[in-house]
Amino acid sequence: MVAGVTRTFKGNIIGKDMTKFPAQLDFSAELAKIRAAKPDAVFVFYPGKHGMQFFKQYAQAGLNGSIPLYSAFTVDSLNLPRLKDLAEGSLMTQFWAPDLDNAVNKRFVTDYRKKTGRYPTFYAAQSYDTIMLINSAVTAVGGDLSNKKGMRTAMRKANFPSVRGPFKYGNNHFPIQNFYLRKAVKDTDGNYTTTIIKTVYTNHQDPYAKDCKMSW
Repeated sequence: MVAGVTRTFKGNIIGKDMTKFPAQLDFSAELAKIRAAKPDAVFVFYPGKHGMQFFKQYAQAGLNGSIPLYSAFTVDSLNLPRLKDLAEGSLMTQFWAPDLDNAVNKRFVTDYRKKTGRYPTFYAAQSYDTIMLINSAVTAVGGDLSNKKGMRTAMRKANFPSVRGPFKYGNNHFPIQNFYLRKAVKDTDGNYTTTIIKTVYTNHQDPYAKDCKMSW
């Protein structure tokens, strides 16, 4: 995650701390450095309970609302109802968001919320797409699962109704897709979710594809 930020960030990185994961849950020293440095923004990657702790301590340090906080795989629909205003206004990027404007995604989010009572996570979105991808391959070979070559050929086409909209696979079998800047917000009913601010990348291919020797 840090390598990705370092590779793509256009500004000046004035400080970097690689905290001790998973043992460290006290970020007071790092937060003191942030207060002193007064950066334009902070980026973190803290999945699970570490993200909960960092957001709590970020607010306790008086930084919430004064220095924008960006994260990756830290804020999602599972922990947003617990983080609430601690995460509200924070920013993140992802290939998908609950308010992505296409018919498949609208149906997926509506049905998911009806069944679970909450917004789906991007993990749920990935799982849904995985099921649809496998189904497209099984359908293409007429249910003959022994036809592995035919299934692989069908999967490469990504010809299925995806919640992320149209996308395709690159030479290394990673998706070529859009990425969106999202903000943690409240919806009109007061539920915490994320909303798309803008498209960061269109039809983005990962930077390692050129080094992959995999052939179709």
